[in-house]
Amino acid sequence: MAEGAADEASVDGGGDSTASAPERGVAPIKSQYLTTKEQFHEFLEARGQKKASRETEAVEPDGCDLAEPEAKRVRLEDGQTEDEQKEKAAELQEQPPAQKRARGQNKGRPHLKPNHYDGDRLCPSLVQGSATKCFYGDRCRFQHDVGLYLENKPADLGPHCVLFETFGKCPYGVTCRFAGAHLGPEGQNLIREEVVARGAQPPPVRNGLDKALQQQLRKRKVCFERAEQALRQLSQGQPPGLTSAATAPVTPEGPVAEGAPGQGSGDAQQALPSSPVQTCGTLTDEDIVRLRPCEKKRLDIGGKLYLAPLTTCGNLPFRRICKRFGADVTCGEMAVCTSLLQGQTSEWALLKRHHSEDLFGVQLEGAFPDTMTRCAELLNRTIEVDFVDINVGCPIDLVYKKGGGCALMSRATKFRQIVLGMNQVLDVPLTVKIRTGVQERTNLAHRLLPELRTWGAALVTLHGRSREQRYTKLADWQYIEQCVKAASPMPLFGNGDILSYEDANRAMQTGVTGVMIARGALLKPWLFTEIKEQRHWDISSSERLDILRDFTHYGLEHWGSDTQGVEKTRRFLLEWLSFLCRYVPVGLLERLPQKINERPPYYLGRDYLETLMASQNSADWVRISEMLLGPVPPTFVFLPKHKANSYK
Repeated sequence: MAEGAADEASVDGGGDSTASAPERGVAPIKSQYLTTKEQFHEFLEARGQKKASRETEAVEPDGCDLAEPEAKRVRLEDGQTEDEQKEKAAELQEQPPAQKRARGQNKGRPHLKPNHYDGDRLCPSLVQGSATKCFYGDRCRFQHDVGLYLENKPADLGPHCVLFETFGKCPYGVTCRFAGAHLGPEGQNLIREEVVARGAQPPPVRNGLDKALQQQLRKRKVCFERAEQALRQLSQGQPPGLTSAATAPVTPEGPVAEGAPGQGSGDAQQALPSSPVQTCGTLTDEDIVRLRPCEKKRLDIGGKLYLAPLTTCGNLPFRRICKRFGADVTCGEMAVCTSLLQGQTSEWALLKRHHSEDLFGVQLEGAFPDTMTRCAELLNRTIEVDFVDINVGCPIDLVYKKGGGCALMSRATKFRQIVLGMNQVLDVPLTVKIRTGVQERTNLAHRLLPELRTWGAALVTLHGRSREQRYTKLADWQYIEQCVKAASPMPLFGNGDILSYEDANRAMQTGVTGVMIARGALLKPWLFTEIKEQRHWDISSSERLDILRDFTHYGLEHWGSDTQGVEKTRRFLLEWLSFLCRYVPVGLLERLPQKINERPPYYLGRDYLETLMASQNSADWVRISEMLLGPVPPTFVFLPKHKANSYK
């Protein structure tokens, strides 16, 4: 690094005089790597692509406040006198509102669909190579002239198609954004016979939604006999008999429920009544014990590393990355029960399971015992999972105000009905994820855990924060340790603030059965390897880029290599980069390890790529995505989900 940059770094508080006492909440980086905001951006502009910030400033929507994060701004204020700080504060107050600290979510962020980039789309009948004509004929709204489509199609994004190279055939044909790799001279879709002959078929992704089942769900013609019996007896204050758990005989291929789709009798209203159960009645402990099914598959995950259900960066491709680095247990992102019962394709996609996931569960959210119990029976007969998890830890207003998520922690009657009802109709273990409570100073978990044990929960995961607290303070592991005793002998997993193997070791000393890792995996998915090998991994920037490249390959496999799939992969990649930029390489830290609540100051990495990956400017994230997925469309706009993740 240039001498001027080193001198400037000392001025902003990164010199030797302050290295031993770093600013609270800021990662302690070695002084020779520290720099200023201006030099950081000058370095990237000088070494990066010659294109300036392009459209990001021109098309930025009104009202979007992208002020720089507080942690970075505090670093520049070190070493100032009291008067200088007051003058600086006065200057900040005089600045226009757009310069104030950005907080909260960008709820009005733009969302352009891929067809805004692609123009006229080719008819699926032509893409799939159907021998018959399009079913809709002249009424079809898609393009049917392949030659005209190719003339107007955007240029390919690269010379290699990952689907063609991996599986021998690309199912997207001429619509693939890498079609030049597998199109013949007459536009035909080529096939690599030697690859297909070796049996290199696309990796099986299980738990898809059958079209016949989807139609029956939409017409409300699916009968839920086990759920109806359990709900009826719960509403009457009577424990469902063991016969209700035995209505579905178990075969070597799995459970087969009576009244399966297409086999139910009675009208739709009987199959799916919409009114929730209002009363639970009086059940004794003996009744509740008899309520549980006699036989359940065991869930033995003690001491295993559990990747939390995450929605931020595309769950299934990201789970594949974490599995490679040692995650033992994975779970699909939260699915809404009412949407699953309506047969919504987008919601059922959250249940998909890759063949590499050997211990896999799905997470459900709902507010009413009837929908949750019916949904549990539906999934029990249609998908392949090792456990089903109830999300009673979701803090977002959209869920909470409808009575789901954290709201169930203070609604004991409904909570009990949901757990008892779902546990009765499932042949796999039922787990629950909760928080410490709803309000910050009112802990509820220690009172709920004995109840959950009595109701038959196989395992509970406790996030060491309340709903009200969100992420404003560190997770309370002392309280988690107290809850371990309250839950015993039921297994309890702990969750919160694990970013190193030392953090995981301290967490296990509390007596928890295992740890669930969420944000730590977003910042560095190789955390699972660090924990298992008990070391700090000074991973290089090229290795980190290879991880991102693998993620894009998994995304193209999952969402497709056409324009829609490429841009969906890109957007999830950009969301992930908003977390990855907070990671500080091990070799740059003055003290190990980095804490999850520590934000990086401005620093110049050991090479250009390492510096680029440290940028919290969304335009630089787009630049990284272009290294992997080619140039963005002309009208492309990306705004991070959280305002504090980006600055001008």
